[in-house]
Amino acid sequence: MALSDSEIHADARPAPPAVLFDVDGTLVDSNYLHVDAWQCAFAEVGIDVETWRIHRSIGMDGSTLVKSLSGNAPEDIQQRLKDLHSRYYNESSHLLRPLPGARALLHRVASLGLNVVLATSAPEDELALLRGVLDSDDVVAEVTSAGDVDTAKPKPDIIHVALRRAGVDNTRAVFVGDAVWDAEACARAHVPSIGLLSGGVSGEELENAGAAMVFENAANLLDHLGQTPIAHLLR
Repeated sequence: MALSDSEIHADARPAPPAVLFDVDGTLVDSNYLHVDAWQCAFAEVGIDVETWRIHRSIGMDGSTLVKSLSGNAPEDIQQRLKDLHSRYYNESSHLLRPLPGARALLHRVASLGLNVVLATSAPEDELALLRGVLDSDDVVAEVTSAGDVDTAKPKPDIIHVALRRAGVDNTRAVFVGDAVWDAEACARAHVPSIGLLSGGVSGEELENAGAAMVFENAANLLDHLGQTPIAHLLR
């Protein structure tokens, strides 16, 4: 059956602009649980790593983190570290909480007609925990996870996957994250990024890594949404 003009026009309509959100440290207060889990994992295999070095690595690709902090340990040790991290993180998952304003920000972005995309490289099991804590799947249009790329941030691959799933190019998207790795990945993908301090990284570092603006947390970003690159997407 032939399509009507209105149906053809509807099918040709471009996807709405998208706001891509990191999750750990951006929407959910999880970064320091990751630090603790990694610290326990490294201690269990007998590798001494200063806690501040672990914190500085949170948000980067997990395999890269393990390789770097373990001094490129043998593959079996690196895999054990990942498994131990997952175990300790899951044991502390009852402490996960949405960061201030996280849910309200997602709902506000969706109400503006923009697609909400969770552009994370978290493994599927961790992502399930985070989505449960956020309890905002009703406004989430697309989601990425660790299984979508071989290497995550600071490489831009996860950003490219998120853009494809949202059906937009880099001129019709903005990323919100908390780590220098987020900002660096976005700079490589030529996607404007907004930094949040809720992950424990300074505003100066986020700006130096490429963040266009920096806010305290999701609530602070929501209060100033009209002054950000997100508002520009509506124009």
